[in-house]
Amino acid sequence: MTITDNLRIIGERIRAAEQRYGREPNSVKLIAVSKHQPLTAIQEALQTQQYAFGENYVQEMQEKALALALNDSCIEWHFIGPIQTNKTRPIAELATWVHSIDRLKVAQRLNDQRPSQLAPLQVCIQVNLSEEASKSGVAFYEAEALAHQIKTLDRLQLRGLMAIPAPSKDVAVQRQVFRRLRELKDQLNQQSFKLDTLSMGMTDDMEAAIAEGATQVRIGTAIFGARNY
Repeated sequence: MTITDNLRIIGERIRAAEQRYGREPNSVKLIAVSKHQPLTAIQEALQTQQYAFGENYVQEMQEKALALALNDSCIEWHFIGPIQTNKTRPIAELATWVHSIDRLKVAQRLNDQRPSQLAPLQVCIQVNLSEEASKSGVAFYEAEALAHQIKTLDRLQLRGLMAIPAPSKDVAVQRQVFRRLRELKDQLNQQSFKLDTLSMGMTDDMEAAIAEGATQVRIGTAIFGARNY
């Protein structure tokens, strides 16, 4: 199977889930997670008009953005990994979206370092729904306070929430966890926020995520195959 074939299959899964769960057609966006994938893989995906790519590591995103800058100006870089405060500048300068803000200091640095000639950085708060010590993300009960703090930063536009739940093969469990994130978004929107994004769902649980309101799903191995570490 080629990357083109895999993208078609994933697209069909997304559209089928939209229909099954009463979502608007094309309301779920695919983020192709390209970390540890070669440039040739991204270039093949670009030929299918897949323009949104997720990266976890700052240096890797920098290298790819530089190499592909003249290849296609439509590329949309989504930073989805943990953020170190000493590496915020390249993210602020290169990314269109940041999904993984989990503390005010990171948000402030991204805001201050976002070039004025660029549109505001589109951001999501990462919420640690499963309360796993090994995972990044703000605690569920702290997300509201962080949202209010980010709202004051004029070079960031808070769009929504992101989560990476603990793996489960039980669809009911998957949906229950994703439902908590959707309910948090709804709760924030009752307080004058205008959040429209839920970044949740990967290869093994994206149907459950779409059922609970995902607007962006992050798919890597099912598109590109095993990563070369």
